[in-house]
Amino acid sequence: METRNIMIVGVGGQGSLLASKLLGRLLVDEGYDVKVSEVHGMSQRGGSVVTYVRFGEKVYSPIIDEGEADFIVSFEKIEAARYIRDLKKGGTVIVNTQQIDPMPVIIGNTTYPAAILEEMTQKGVHVDAIDALTLAGEAGSAKACNIVLMGRLAKYFDIPYEKWEAAIEKCVKPAFIDINKKAFALGYQN
Repeated sequence: METRNIMIVGVGGQGSLLASKLLGRLLVDEGYDVKVSEVHGMSQRGGSVVTYVRFGEKVYSPIIDEGEADFIVSFEKIEAARYIRDLKKGGTVIVNTQQIDPMPVIIGNTTYPAAILEEMTQKGVHVDAIDALTLAGEAGSAKACNIVLMGRLAKYFDIPYEKWEAAIEKCVKPAFIDINKKAFALGYQN
């Protein structure tokens, strides 16, 4: 099997590290060689956070080079646009439609780009947009956006649903398992 590459991108505090932990656990349990690498910007200050997840028969490096990502899972629209150069031709961007204003927008130096997802689609990118924030709220916690997005990603994999749930049980604190399972189901079903 050739190595597959997934980038998880977002803003500090959105749960991208838990998402990568869940994905890594699932893939290890499926028998793949897995490498996970976390690249932090100013994550404690709401800056960009990137996690690479690579898996296959044998993976030698945790880093995904430009144009090699099979999937980009983005927790926010601008983060999807920021890393689109890393997506391979024919790849998919799964993106939460949430808008988080970066500092230049907050202080009034610029405006949030309009039609950012439409521009990516016009350039031939397969964009799978989902309102993960609303679905996470339906599951019981707005913080579960990350797991909603993992549910959406699961639709692209030939791994049984129950195995994803088992990975949630291994990675999430017991008090939050039910909410996260609901969030995963909503991402998978919508």
